[in-house]
Amino acid sequence: MKKTSEQIKILRFLHEAEKLKTLLRHSWLSSGRRESVAEHSWRLLLMAMVMSPYLNKKVKLEKVLKILVVHDLCEVYSGDTWAWKSKKHKEGKHDRERNGIKKLLKLLPQKQAKEIYALWDEYGKAKTLEAKFAKSMDKIEAKIQHNEGDLKHWNKKEKVFNLVHGEDWCRFDEFIHAFWKLSRDEGALKVKTNRHF
Repeated sequence: MKKTSEQIKILRFLHEAEKLKTLLRHSWLSSGRRESVAEHSWRLLLMAMVMSPYLNKKVKLEKVLKILVVHDLCEVYSGDTWAWKSKKHKEGKHDRERNGIKKLLKLLPQKQAKEIYALWDEYGKAKTLEAKFAKSMDKIEAKIQHNEGDLKHWNKKEKVFNLVHGEDWCRFDEFIHAFWKLSRDEGALKVKTNRHF
């Protein structure tokens, strides 16, 4: 079979998406190096897979996994905006991210681009059970990663912020909310004792 224009477009898209492996987040790994956006996304998929059976309502796991794998693709161009930063720093975030995802998706054949944009948009609106679950995993994963990294990488603001951030996104389900509290308590213990998990 000869190469097709669709194959060429997909290959270019994948080359561009590779930048998520090099884009660093404001989270540090237990090994002492900064986490990439791609590494964050990988653990989100794992978390969704192992936690989905415990939800009060059945979730379409395949859709959740698709949402999670694309939710940060926009950051190839928009960069990662740290949640604890000031309101001024976050101004225009949604517009930057929407422009970023649209730019990236121009590389793909139209069918795939439409699907990915719809999943990305669903995550942002967080109205469906799948998007709410995905959003909660995103918040909890960041909290867990902070708990695993060295406390020296937390600034003063984060020591309070990390203990409260994301709870509203986790209240939709009893199990998820209890898990958020477990990760919060782990973080509080870390701040108190400087213990590594």
